[in-house]
Amino acid sequence: MEPQIQYAKTSDGLSIAYYTLGRGMPLVLMPFPFSHLQLEWESPEERIWLERLAKKWQVVSYDGRGRGLSDRDVADFSLDAGVRDMEAVLDRLGLERFALFAPIGSGLTGIAYTARHPERVSHLILWDSYARTEDLVGPEFRALMQMAAVDWNMFTETMAHVVYGWSAGEPARRFAATIRQSVTQEWVQGFLAAPEIDVTELLPGVRSPTLVLHRREVAGPSVDTARGLASRIPDARLALLAGEAGAPWRGDADAVFQAIQEFLSENKETTGALEAREPGAFRTILFTDVEGSTALTERLGDAKARDLLREHESVVREALKAHGGSEVKTLGDGFMASFSSATKALECSIAIQTAFAERNESAEEPIKVRIGLNAGEPIAEDDPGGRGDLFGTTVNMAARIAAKAEGGEILVADVVRQLVAGKEFLFNDRGETELRGFEEAVRVYEVSWREG
Repeated sequence: MEPQIQYAKTSDGLSIAYYTLGRGMPLVLMPFPFSHLQLEWESPEERIWLERLAKKWQVVSYDGRGRGLSDRDVADFSLDAGVRDMEAVLDRLGLERFALFAPIGSGLTGIAYTARHPERVSHLILWDSYARTEDLVGPEFRALMQMAAVDWNMFTETMAHVVYGWSAGEPARRFAATIRQSVTQEWVQGFLAAPEIDVTELLPGVRSPTLVLHRREVAGPSVDTARGLASRIPDARLALLAGEAGAPWRGDADAVFQAIQEFLSENKETTGALEAREPGAFRTILFTDVEGSTALTERLGDAKARDLLREHESVVREALKAHGGSEVKTLGDGFMASFSSATKALECSIAIQTAFAERNESAEEPIKVRIGLNAGEPIAEDDPGGRGDLFGTTVNMAARIAAKAEGGEILVADVVRQLVAGKEFLFNDRGETELRGFEEAVRVYEVSWREG
């Protein structure tokens, strides 16, 4: 169903066109430099992309000032102007908390808004973004933009190939026509002449979970720019994807959607996560680890190995959600999670191993996971990035126990076995085990989870 376009009024009196699509957690799509709500919906590739997003979240899309169906007669290209456009839509819809997708052209505004309003932005996704205008506006880019004043048609055709990838044919021609209807030559020249913007100093203040998505072969900005951006935002994740297309719905759109879905599915604001941060709270700590992940990557290559790790992440997160576990952090090829109940932690562990055992029966490439558990009173405090984390002997021992397990095994400390005494769990005594970093041997038990 085609979305209904409506208007919101900015604090400086401009009309901003927007629409909503789907239901669920709000996902606000900030505008690309050449946005046009009506024409993007008429583009087959982009419509499929938007409909796919709307099946998972409530999509909120809008045209920035000077573009698309919003007021065109503008001369303000400042950071605050971009913030005013977004705030007009947010206030009109009454959105108090939402995820933010900030693509190239809107990343600066998205970073600034998130740093100023962490209580409203649940997740920040930066697509081909940068922290300084000069990271994008280099000599090649300036030459391309100046082409707009000389040959408008040539500029739009060239820009379309940059966004869609140089091998694109008809889609690129359609997008070139979209550019011509989205903005004017004067707008492009005004954008080029606008004062430079630098939000580098705001990056350490971004406290919302952040994902930096970037295609390796995109014309600009560079991969180094993406790395620098991710390294300066506390605990931000960097996902480098294959391809040259600047539009997420082009090229391997599945990989982009999967990365977004995995990122937004994480919920660190659960009751369990809050309980874990209470001083002295008794918790059961769970670690998972994919056996032989390094060899797997060397044998299959980065892309295929990453696909398998995504499966691991999906299974573990689904089990944590079903059994009341709180994800503390990811560790590349593993997870650290906490539970207020040892019973729930063991049930979650068994659910994880059962899911992988069923998967491996028909899969070409098996995924074998090690799981280790310990219980105690971990230290709860913020990590260097300002995020909640758990530390101490309880955590260290759980990690060491997981390292002793084989793929498909669940090993637990004796304290976990005692906590679930009387429950229907079966244990095999593995005896006293030396753990790296601990002077005394620790008694470890294997959980019998397989039927029969």
